[in-house]
Amino acid sequence: MLYEFPLSERFRNFLRLEELFTRLALFSARESAADHHVALGAIFDVLGMSGRSDLKSELLQELDRQRNFLAGLRDNPAVATERLEQTLAMLLQVRQDLAALQGRPGQTLLDHDWLMSVRSRATIPGGACQFDIPSYHAWQQKPAENRLADLHSWSAQLQPLSHALQAMLGLLRETGQRQRVLAAKGTYQMQLGGRAYQLVRVLVDEEASIPEMSANQYLMWVRFTQQEGASKPRPVDRDVPFVLELCNV
Repeated sequence: MLYEFPLSERFRNFLRLEELFTRLALFSARESAADHHVALGAIFDVLGMSGRSDLKSELLQELDRQRNFLAGLRDNPAVATERLEQTLAMLLQVRQDLAALQGRPGQTLLDHDWLMSVRSRATIPGGACQFDIPSYHAWQQKPAENRLADLHSWSAQLQPLSHALQAMLGLLRETGQRQRVLAAKGTYQMQLGGRAYQLVRVLVDEEASIPEMSANQYLMWVRFTQQEGASKPRPVDRDVPFVLELCNV
């Protein structure tokens, strides 16, 4: 079982956005009105997160940092030149597509009066009932192909953000330095020596062992807990072997 822990607020937001795009892709690929309601909710959540004025610039900065790092490997004989150039070209393309967006990602959707009226009601528990938004109920009764076409049209406005996010996080995960370690009596500590990592990945063989993590620039702690019944997770007091990956570009 894989767990991922971001080590900065910036990457927490990136992973939250990735989760929303995963949900959007999953439910917009189905045909029921209930599934499409969830997909539309994911679009609204993405719009809420992309409303931060610095999100787009932060993602562009990360793409530039990755491109600069990879460009510095061009003279390294141990690096596959063709794959490196393909990766650099891909990063440049997604960066250009994201930078070309006018305003914040999804701005055209924010100017869509009907969608915003649905969004304002959907944030209220049970607020999207047919008597609250009759026009939304009418949309849900349309044939699945009509609803799918609308969802694809709306989500297309967010694709440059999604593609840039996938490219950046995908490359980051590939940098993981994998090592098998042991949490003695459920606890593991590691000196980071001031090196800045963006992401920690923990792979556990035991489903019963749930990792919790805290870290600063000098030290990282991984503590394993176990969930039983309705009680809160309690600390594990046995040795837990696991795989640790530290990701940084």
